[in-house]
Amino acid sequence: MRPGDDPGGGQDRGAGTGGYERAVGAIAAELRGAEPAQVPERLCAVAVDLLPVDGASVSLRGDSMPLQLAASGARAARLAQLQATLGDGPCHHVLKTGAPVLARDLADDDCADRWPVFAQQALGTGVRAVYALPLGSTAVCVGTLDLYRGTPGVLSASQLHVALLVAGVMTLALTDLPHDARDTGEGWLSGLAGDHDRVHQAVGMIMAQLGVGADEALARLRGDAFAQGVTVLEAAVDVVSHRRRFDAL
Repeated sequence: MRPGDDPGGGQDRGAGTGGYERAVGAIAAELRGAEPAQVPERLCAVAVDLLPVDGASVSLRGDSMPLQLAASGARAARLAQLQATLGDGPCHHVLKTGAPVLARDLADDDCADRWPVFAQQALGTGVRAVYALPLGSTAVCVGTLDLYRGTPGVLSASQLHVALLVAGVMTLALTDLPHDARDTGEGWLSGLAGDHDRVHQAVGMIMAQLGVGADEALARLRGDAFAQGVTVLEAAVDVVSHRRRFDAL
């Protein structure tokens, strides 16, 4: 797969120097006056506007699973949650390696072999291509920007340049939080931390119920979520609320 290939058809949004300058201007206009909590969602929206993609989501690295922070719409949010639930998909490879993953067609055999369940589920939602970009570097990757489109193809070199620009601005936004948000633990990341805590609590309860280790408990939680057709967070809430026990399954 060659990142510089022309995806074919449609306008090459982000093409050339003019396209890059347009992207810089569009990002600046979108973020002007934005509160920190609004930045990730606004950047997802501007990515969809600038690039030949249908959706975008951003997730942060977590101790056990990526944590969805924002998305451009319901389908993009669902795909981010699906990757977290399955423990499978392009964003997981990016988090491990810090290198971009440009999956030009999820229907190709190599994608089906690499992410068999995720590829099948994503295709079922009408998504054919996924471009996952690191937030950070190969040394320090704090999360991923995932771009989705309903037609197969790759990003041209200029389009990839714009996508990396959006990812770079997203990285700065996430690593340069206001001091009060970092110091008090309250503010725009507090809700996300609460979600992460519920997953950890559910994993601990499953460990106690089944007498297994943390990795197996998380795998059980993910498997149960997938079987029920819910996200791993929704499954965790059921466990924490004592609506579901694993020693009774």
